[in-house]
Amino acid sequence: MIVSLLYVLQIDLEYPGMLTLGRSWLLPALMVFMVMAFPMSSLMAQDEAGGEAPDATAVEGEDAPDATSTDDAPEEDATEAAGSTVEVVAYTAEFLVNNLWIMLAGMLVFIMHLGFATLESGLTRSKNTVNILFKNTMVICIGLLTYGICGFNIMYPGYDGVPDGWDEETQGVYEYEDSGVFKFAGFGFLMNGNTVASADSAIAADEEAGTTENVEAFNESTTPEYSTGYTLFTDFFFQAMFAATCCTIVSGAVAGRIKLSTFLIFATLFVTISYPITGSWKWGAGWLDRAGFYDFAGSTLVHSVGGWGALVMATLLGARHGKYVNGQAMPIPASNMPLAAVGVFLLWFGWFGFNGGSVLSADPGLVSLVLVTTTMAAAAGGFAAAITSWVCAGKPDLSMSLNGILAGLVGITAGADQMSGLDAIIIGLIAGVIVYFAVIFVDTKLKVDDPVGAISVHLVCGIWGTLCVGLFGAMAGFDQVINQLKGIGAIGVFTVLFCLIVGSILKATMGLRVSEQEEVEGLDIGEHGMQAYT
Repeated sequence: MIVSLLYVLQIDLEYPGMLTLGRSWLLPALMVFMVMAFPMSSLMAQDEAGGEAPDATAVEGEDAPDATSTDDAPEEDATEAAGSTVEVVAYTAEFLVNNLWIMLAGMLVFIMHLGFATLESGLTRSKNTVNILFKNTMVICIGLLTYGICGFNIMYPGYDGVPDGWDEETQGVYEYEDSGVFKFAGFGFLMNGNTVASADSAIAADEEAGTTENVEAFNESTTPEYSTGYTLFTDFFFQAMFAATCCTIVSGAVAGRIKLSTFLIFATLFVTISYPITGSWKWGAGWLDRAGFYDFAGSTLVHSVGGWGALVMATLLGARHGKYVNGQAMPIPASNMPLAAVGVFLLWFGWFGFNGGSVLSADPGLVSLVLVTTTMAAAAGGFAAAITSWVCAGKPDLSMSLNGILAGLVGITAGADQMSGLDAIIIGLIAGVIVYFAVIFVDTKLKVDDPVGAISVHLVCGIWGTLCVGLFGAMAGFDQVINQLKGIGAIGVFTVLFCLIVGSILKATMGLRVSEQEEVEGLDIGEHGMQAYT
């Protein structure tokens, strides 16, 4: 790595400006990255490659019925490793189908990042298109890398759980061995390789080493011993696609005036620390999960978290030049409504994996129900926003209709597996109305400049959707509403404080905004030296 840095410096000396090392942030960033890489690589090497991985079984979508019945317990292969009695657990057809569906669902979620990129590009000024696309590209790249290095093992650290068969009536309330607030399972995930993924490789490695460790690690990570529905690698792949979504939400709200370097540092910290910690409280079987909070696929854990980040950063950043004149909000028209529409339909399509994959199995009934409730809520949200804008503004607003679709999707996400089709329509209709008035309120009353309506869609409708678990469907009840409020409040407070601290430090040290001249000319020229359209 030192050689690489020297090579970079040599290039900059020979070709001044080629790598823009004149920018004060780039060289320190390279050095910080490399300093982190040395201890991180040694720590990862110390972790056992085939060690016990954090199990996300029955966490996200945990209340869904188990798709694998006890009658269909996996068969066992009599293969022996290194002359021992350790057996390789064989795959069943059901396990293979479950695992395949979740992998495909992860691919659908990945498409959502293209949807966010096109939606944001369409709703903002054309002079910032390259900047928008670059930020969305880096967010998914940074999100995947950091989630693999540490985020996955922060979010699923292996909190203590209630033992099977525990009876509170006879044994009392179970006392957990940890707080369920924070735990870290180490840097070892990325050290898992072929011997964990392949039975043949595990057997061969054990025969050569005279141990049974590789076959044991294979069984614990890549067979139904890890989960009834998926392998360790599938688990990571699916969850990693969610991780970068929070920062993508923030990206839209701060479009057109934030420094690229500042945003990338914020995004790295947000997706590496904030998102996994609050996610572990529910999906990692932490304290909110123990308290009864429910969020099937992330109305709060993904969307509201991103919405809180967007609200804080947009507030710290301030409005775009010319947005508010004499205290009045001035409209800044979108540059490409066809592109925005394409983005929303890509997001709708990807949401089938977002919600459908969160069943964490290919259970025919539950997956099909979730796809129906997701579709109905989206349709109802788009319809309600269109009618509301037509009645209130005199003409139907396409941008409001598109945000209404997203509002319905965000609203159903917390309880998509608990609702009927009618429940989903009601939730979507209300979300479509909410988002219309929320956009106007944020714009004119709070005077927070949000070019894409991310705060209204993801924060406001994320809160609405999370509350809906206690208002509609199979879990409806006063106690559940209280449980939902606990989760909304706790995650909101943590996320706001984290973003406020990080954002304030960045503002004081690096600065948040580009110069007024750069903003007027466009970030494509100022930050990237190129244009999206010629």
